[in-house]
Order: sequence, then C-alpha cells, then structure tokens
Amino acid sequence: MRHCLLLILFLSSVSVTRAQKIFSHNDYAKARPFTEAYEQRADFIEADVWLRNGKLVVSHEKPEESPQKPPTLDSLYLQPIVRLFQQYKDRPSADRDYTFSLVIDIKENPAEVLPKLIAMLQSNLVCFNRMANAKAVQVIISGSRPRIDTYLDYPLLQFDGRPSEVYDQETLQRVALISDNFQSYSRWDGTGDLSSDDRDKLKRVIKRAHSDNKPFRFWAIPDTPNSWKQLRKLGVDIINTDKIGEAVGAIR
Repeated sequence: MRHCLLLILFLSSVSVTRAQKIFSHNDYAKARPFTEAYEQRADFIEADVWLRNGKLVVSHEKPEESPQKPPTLDSLYLQPIVRLFQQYKDRPSADRDYTFSLVIDIKENPAEVLPKLIAMLQSNLVCFNRMANAKAVQVIISGSRPRIDTYLDYPLLQFDGRPSEVYDQETLQRVALISDNFQSYSRWDGTGDLSSDDRDKLKRVIKRAHSDNKPFRFWAIPDTPNSWKQLRKLGVDIINTDKIGEAVGAIR
C-alpha cells in the first residue's frame, strides 16, 4: 500500500509532456493563405477579422485603410475547409490524425461579429462542431473577445485566454489556450541565451497556465530557430510564427 501511495505521489509530481505545436500567425498575409499552413500541418491558423457591410472580412488594417479590397473569411477559410471535409468524408485530411484550430482574431465589435460567425459555422456543423465530430475544426476567438462571463453564451466557440484573467471551472472549459505578449516579460532579441531573470519570469507564467491544464503561447516572440529552441526548453507549448515551413522543419 505504501509503495502504491509513493508511486501515485511521484506520478502526480511529473509534468505532463506536451507535443509542441505550430501557430500560423497572421496566416492571411502569407503568399498562400491557409494552403501553406494546411500543407505544413499547422495546429493553429490565424485570421484577423472585421465586420464590414454585413460581411466578415480578413485584413490586418482597417478595411477602409487597406489599398485592396480584403477577402472574406468565408472565401479564404470557411469554404476551403468545407471542401476538405467533403473530399475526405467528414475530416479535413487524408491523414486520420490531423485536424487544426482556426483562430479568429476579432479586431473590433465582438458582440456584432460573433452571432454572424456562429450562424456561418452552424450551416456546416460536421466541419466546425468538435463535440459532434472529433476531427472538426475548432474555432477559437482571440483579439477583441467578449466578456468572460458571456463565454458560455457562444456555442461552437472556444477562447484564447490570458494569464491575468480569472475563470470559474465551467468557463475554463471554454478556454482553449493561454496567450500573452512576450515583450511584457522580456526584451530578448533571440540571440544567445535568455537571462536567468527573464527565464524565471517566463517559467512562472507558463506554470500558471499548466496548472490549469492549458497549453501556453507567447506572441511577439523573436521569430528565430534559436528562440523557438529556448522557448521549448522553458515549456512553451505553442510556437507563434510567421515562418511556418522553417518552424515545422526545426520543431518536428
């Protein structure tokens, strides 16, 4: 009995090992939006979204300030995803183990954007309802998010959490990951090693996320192989990158 108790205590003290994942930051700005990230088997694919003239459009800048007419979320992401599920019979790939999350970075007015987004997703539940289809694409809301106490009001969606936020246990189930700005903790440029003080600060915030059993991501990191390696050693679960092919080659 004593040996069993010691074994349980030992196992509970061991950190859960998480396979490091790839986050295609500002994916719509790539030469081949969605396609490159999909071909590289990115785990998270991000699009910045605005509501304009009743449509959800994808753009980093305000659509009025963009020199070109921005594409819609539907044309650039949702319809290609639907076609993949049609092609591969209710999953997104011939690879039975692969699926991904579509991260919608809402730039403004989430209360207006989210009902329209949910209506679009509900027309293709086999593609976007992971409760019904384990291979469905999980849609995660980032950027300008609704109030935390309203998360449960939005079916089909999960949310990008923050270390400074407090969630009750039910709401925590709707938080897919915890993210924060790397520059809030360190000014390291990606060369050499992190200072011990910076490592300690980064480890603390990562540990808090892991204590809630959530994976952690920093945005605004130095986007270099050395940085990816250093962050992996610290326990960062999700590498935020604009260099999908290079990051996949280095990490996997």
